[in-house]
Amino acid sequence: MFMFEGPDRRKEEERVRSAGRLPPGQSLTLKFPVLHYGPVPAFNAATWDLRIWGEVEQEKRWSWDEFNQLPRTKLVMDIHCVTKWSKFDTLWEGVSVKTLLDAGLFKLKPTAKYVMQHAEHGFTVNLPLEVVLQENFLLATHFDGQPLDLDHGYPLRGVVGHLPAKADMETPYLWKGAKWLRSLEFMPADRRGFWEQAGYHNRADVWKEERYS
Repeated sequence: MFMFEGPDRRKEEERVRSAGRLPPGQSLTLKFPVLHYGPVPAFNAATWDLRIWGEVEQEKRWSWDEFNQLPRTKLVMDIHCVTKWSKFDTLWEGVSVKTLLDAGLFKLKPTAKYVMQHAEHGFTVNLPLEVVLQENFLLATHFDGQPLDLDHGYPLRGVVGHLPAKADMETPYLWKGAKWLRSLEFMPADRRGFWEQAGYHNRADVWKEERYS
């Protein structure tokens, strides 16, 4: 459905397959397909904030200006969609949750084991805490050196991908990073998010082809 044929695409797909970077059931795309549920929300920098809550020592809120003053991280990752397209060597910039914790900008309670990403329109995505604290999970504001497009989650989205140099790191499908992110809820027990309740796999490991329950 999202395959863009041509010699450049086929050559690149063979390169990443030979390097062991193409997960089972996936095909390479040179474009960036847009997939999401519901309308693209409006953004107002004056009223937007990101909330950190749940199993934390103290709830935190950052305005848009404050969020953009937090420590920044850049990552080059491979991203894999459950609809079977993959895009390689993508450049992302944003804020690492692990960096925020390491810097003492918020503190978790020992009971924190899972994270729910809450996005606009009530959309939710769940992940285990250990995945959110990996290097390959980012609260992203930029893609390929530019602010995110509205369709790709501007102003802020969770993004999770594969770091080729960290092959032992768990890599979920791309839907496990929520577009238009507004809060992170740290939880003592797991709850399923929007797509997980609809039958998508709760863990969603790309290398195990955990697409659906």
